[in-house]
Amino acid sequence: MAIKTENGTFPLLALRDMVILPHVITHFDAARKPSVAAIERADGSDGYIFVVTQRDPEVEEPEAEDLYETGTICKINQILRLPGGIVRVLVKGVARGVIQSVDTSGKWMEADVVRYDDAEEAMEPELEALLRLTEDDLDEYIEKNNKIYPGLLDSVINYDSPQAFADTVAGYVNMKAEDAQSILDAMDVKERLTRLHSILMRENELLRISNAIDDKVKHSINENQKEYFLKEQMRVIQKELTGEEEEEVAEYRRRLEEKALPEEVREKAEKELKKLERMNAASPEYAGQTNYLDWILDLPWCDEAEEEHSLKEARKILDEAHYGLKDIKERILEFIALRKKSPDAKSPILCLVGPPGVGKTSIAASVAEALNKPYVRMSLGGMTDENEIRGHRRTYVGAMPGRVISLMKEAKKNNPLFLLDEIDKVGNDYRGDPASGLLEVLDPAQNNSFTDRFLEIPFDLSKVFFITTANTTKTIPAPLLDRMEIITIGGYTPEEKKEIAKRHLWPKHLKDVGYSAEDMTISDNAIDTMIENYTKEAGVRMLDKELAKIVRKVNLEFLETGKKKAHITNRNLNKYLGEKKALEKDIEEEDLIGYVNGLAWTAVGGVLLGIEVNIVPGKGKIQLTGQLGNVMRESAQAALTYIWSVEEKLGLPEDFKDKHDIHIHVPDGATPKDGPSAGIAMTTALYSAMAKIPVNRFVAMTGEVTLRGRVLPIGGLKEKLLAAQRAGVKTVLVPKANLRDLKDMDSPSIKKLNVIGVEHMDEVLKEAMVREDTSV
Repeated sequence: MAIKTENGTFPLLALRDMVILPHVITHFDAARKPSVAAIERADGSDGYIFVVTQRDPEVEEPEAEDLYETGTICKINQILRLPGGIVRVLVKGVARGVIQSVDTSGKWMEADVVRYDDAEEAMEPELEALLRLTEDDLDEYIEKNNKIYPGLLDSVINYDSPQAFADTVAGYVNMKAEDAQSILDAMDVKERLTRLHSILMRENELLRISNAIDDKVKHSINENQKEYFLKEQMRVIQKELTGEEEEEVAEYRRRLEEKALPEEVREKAEKELKKLERMNAASPEYAGQTNYLDWILDLPWCDEAEEEHSLKEARKILDEAHYGLKDIKERILEFIALRKKSPDAKSPILCLVGPPGVGKTSIAASVAEALNKPYVRMSLGGMTDENEIRGHRRTYVGAMPGRVISLMKEAKKNNPLFLLDEIDKVGNDYRGDPASGLLEVLDPAQNNSFTDRFLEIPFDLSKVFFITTANTTKTIPAPLLDRMEIITIGGYTPEEKKEIAKRHLWPKHLKDVGYSAEDMTISDNAIDTMIENYTKEAGVRMLDKELAKIVRKVNLEFLETGKKKAHITNRNLNKYLGEKKALEKDIEEEDLIGYVNGLAWTAVGGVLLGIEVNIVPGKGKIQLTGQLGNVMRESAQAALTYIWSVEEKLGLPEDFKDKHDIHIHVPDGATPKDGPSAGIAMTTALYSAMAKIPVNRFVAMTGEVTLRGRVLPIGGLKEKLLAAQRAGVKTVLVPKANLRDLKDMDSPSIKKLNVIGVEHMDEVLKEAMVREDTSV
């Protein structure tokens, strides 16, 4: 029991977050002016000072109510003055004191204090038991606290009496200021030991938890990452004490619970989320982990768009958006009808092949609208990196999924219409072959488990409606081509172009500028002239640009002159578009010897291909120019061999072959050309040059020739016939086997042509030569 012994007045010093107890020798720093003055006052008298703790350490100028009532009377042993006006004081706690009053009027605070000294007490059983408990608590604390060296506290703890033991333990053990103050407030030794026992028990339990957490953390991180270790330890301690997860992790867990996912994907997401829980937010891998979880949670694994199966509505949308294109529309309607009958039917993989400007890309958007599906588009032109399809592995910095998965995220549904544009222009280099990556995407047998390298879990693409576009199938790899259903879209006839211009292109440009059909009109004859003399092409892209040019110029005219109406006709067309352009080769002005109008198919449509032959004195050489490909060179060789086989009927001298050189040229020389369909044209040109008989300039021809003069069928007939019509040809010679293709061509422009089917070169020469007698 502490006994009241005497009253006294002492200089008072207030401490922040620090409690000094009797029997304890310690030091502290003082910088506040009243505190320094109190120390100097005590040092100038008997050396005693009363030290008390502030209730709130933030208070800068404490009053009496800001101090605890119980403090410690201390003896100053040493004073050390430091730079900056700081005074370091070494003191020894002498006895407890209770404040009666405080005087704050002077330079320092003074307090009237009642002194309490500890009285000697008999060691009764209860006191002895309490003493033993606290001693055991202290031993456990020393054992578990890794920061205390063995034997360190033994040299400072006073074991002489229970009172001194309790005070020195509380003074030297690292505990909160509130706990130390509770020991100081206890005048009864039993109460003092009881409180000490409770505090030590709690500290030991916290040490136990801290050590357990420490062991867990050390197993999960590298020993060298000290900063990471400390932050991770703080996070685990917070979770252990409060049971609360970090806010971001909790948000991911909530999203994961709400998201509909396949079981395999959910297991992967759960695993990745557990990794995130163990990561520190400052770790470089943290952002990558959250990015990965975002991708999993944003992808439409089970989100399916409801399809529209109304055939009437679909037909209406397709007819309004596109003129003509009967075959492609029927194929789309067939698919919609199939889905209506069997919703689980596999989606086809269509490949729309045709020249530029015929509307391949816009057809896909219209199909998506007809089916009420989301629409996404990926351009493959010039793609050379396979990683753009399959994505990058997560081990790379800045890794992302490929464009297939990225567009599926954009679609927000797992059954969109997915357009792969310009699939014929996919390249390859050292970074891989994108076409091989597309095999898995477009193969119905395996695209239900397409695995992106970034996700590393399969994504089902089997419900996606894939449409691809190409100008030609020649550059599409065979394995890829085999997985697609080819639908050829031929070039537009002049009549179709005219209707497209009237129904779609012209109204679109008027709407873009803000005019009505009454403000600006264009005649049918003007459109015909634009098609024939300004925009000779297979599609309507150039026609679209020329119409836009007219609208821009008329708009400028309206704004400058104040006019409100305009009518574009043949008479004023050159005012807006300039003089007529020779965009495509026309037939020659006269019949020529050794010159034939051939027809060829290119990726941009059909073209008239002039083939000319010259025979000059020489040594029997043959020369081929005009950037001819291997197949076309072989066709020339076959044509020449056939001509030599009938040289007797030509009436040529025996030494003709040895004394003449033959030069075959196909303008224009800067454009590469290849294919077998110029065979009969080359043969006719050779015959004409050797027999010196001109060829009818109004005749064009296409077909492959054999060594015996047979004419074999070719492809791209519609485009070739349209090219002949644009050039002014009247008669076209085609392989007889190709005449069946004419049944699908109901164009008035094509019907104007005199299309003749031939099976042998005799028939070709009979129709093409100006002189009637062309028998060979």
